[in-house]
Amino acid sequence: MTHEQALAAIRAILEVAAGPVSIAAVDDHGEVVACLAMDGAARDTLENARRKAYTAARSDATSTRALAEKVHASPTELASFDPAFSFFHGGVAAFSADRRVGAVGVSGLPGAEDERLAVAAIAAAGLE
Repeated sequence: MTHEQALAAIRAILEVAAGPVSIAAVDDHGEVVACLAMDGAARDTLENARRKAYTAARSDATSTRALAEKVHASPTELASFDPAFSFFHGGVAAFSADRRVGAVGVSGLPGAEDERLAVAAIAAAGLE
C-alpha cells in the first residue's frame, strides 16, 4: 500500500464514520504506512486498529472476521498464531491485481461497522 493509498483510505473513513474511530493502513508486511485516531476515539482503539490491520495483512485470511471464524472451534490453532494478531472484526486485507498489498484496520465502533468502513476505505483507495 502506498502512502497516497493509505491517506485516501483514511480520508474516506473520516467522511462517513458514524462515530470516532481509529484507523491504521499497513503495507503487506503489516507495517504502518499511515494511521489516525479521530478526536474522541478511545485511546486503545489506535492499537486495536493497528493490530487488526497487521493481522489482515499477514494472515492467510482476507479479514480478521474470516480468521476468527476459521479458528473459532480450535483453541489449539488459535494458540499457534502470532501473539500480535487480533481476532476482533474490522481488519481487511487490500489487494491490487490479486496481490495482497496491505490492509486497513478500523476500531471504535461495533465490529461489523468497523469492517464495513475498512472495506469502503480500501475501495476508495482504488484497491480491492
